[in-house]
Amino acid sequence: MMDEEAVIFFDGVCNLCNGAVQFTIQRDHHSLFHFSSLQSDFAKAKLKPLNIDPDQGDSFVLLENGKVYQRSTAALRVARKLNGFWPLLYGFIIVPRFLRDAIYNFVAKNRYKWFGKKETCWVPTPELKERFI
Repeated sequence: MMDEEAVIFFDGVCNLCNGAVQFTIQRDHHSLFHFSSLQSDFAKAKLKPLNIDPDQGDSFVLLENGKVYQRSTAALRVARKLNGFWPLLYGFIIVPRFLRDAIYNFVAKNRYKWFGKKETCWVPTPELKERFI
């Protein structure tokens, strides 16, 4: 895997997270992003050396050009590369990270209660399988 590729690490059993992945795929017309669940061996191998515990599972992580972005910053960096008006959301990057992440953390803490959880990770369709690691 080349360093230039962007990989989104997500909680594979979270309905909200799986919805966010499907949302991203539908708006990523240039296939810029690849995906890996935080529960995968690939996530453990890539993230643990970067001092990120994939078992914690409450963070949206973007590995892009060898740099790691988490929580709201990762989400905004992804939005910036989507088709449509979604890149406009990147303007929220000017909001201090501690404020953005406070909102992110509140949603992350309640995501299973509000959106539910699967017993197993979502399996991509054969057409999408090449974008998952």
